[in-house]
Amino acid sequence: MEGRYERNLRGVGMLFYHGVRYLLAAVFLWSGITKFLDPVSFGVLIDAYGLLPKTWVVPAAILLSSIEVIAGAGLILDIYGSLAIITGMVILFIAILSYGIYLGLDIDCGCFGPQDPEAKAFHGLRTATYRDFVLMAGILYLYAWRFYRVIRLDRLKDYFTRFTIQKEMKFE
Repeated sequence: MEGRYERNLRGVGMLFYHGVRYLLAAVFLWSGITKFLDPVSFGVLIDAYGLLPKTWVVPAAILLSSIEVIAGAGLILDIYGSLAIITGMVILFIAILSYGIYLGLDIDCGCFGPQDPEAKAFHGLRTATYRDFVLMAGILYLYAWRFYRVIRLDRLKDYFTRFTIQKEMKFE
């Protein structure tokens, strides 16, 4: 039986979970839509990294921005798999930005399309990498919250007890 404190805590946690989920979705929708509106300019930003052949740059720009919009909408609607897609994209973005930092490139990250005012102000890959790590922290929070919802706190003790008993049996 749960008390009023536990119910209030769960309500605040659920509110924070939805807030993080909607914020992540808004970031991906905004960045995807701005890039989708001008795929040629976004393709120029992709080409600056030198990772793709010239003929693949614009199709990659269209595909990447489309996936961002679809995954962002899927996260708003809580469609299964959309968080996994966003996780993969953020990992990809961190890898590409780290590659650009390693090469010493002084280019726009391309995160929010060609008209990004932040890119004009800061014009650096490190800021974008830090921002992606913040996004990854939000993603990890969402995964942790989903894991918590599957394994309730009252069953968590039983889960760890069974795990330690099985572990002890292996060593005997």
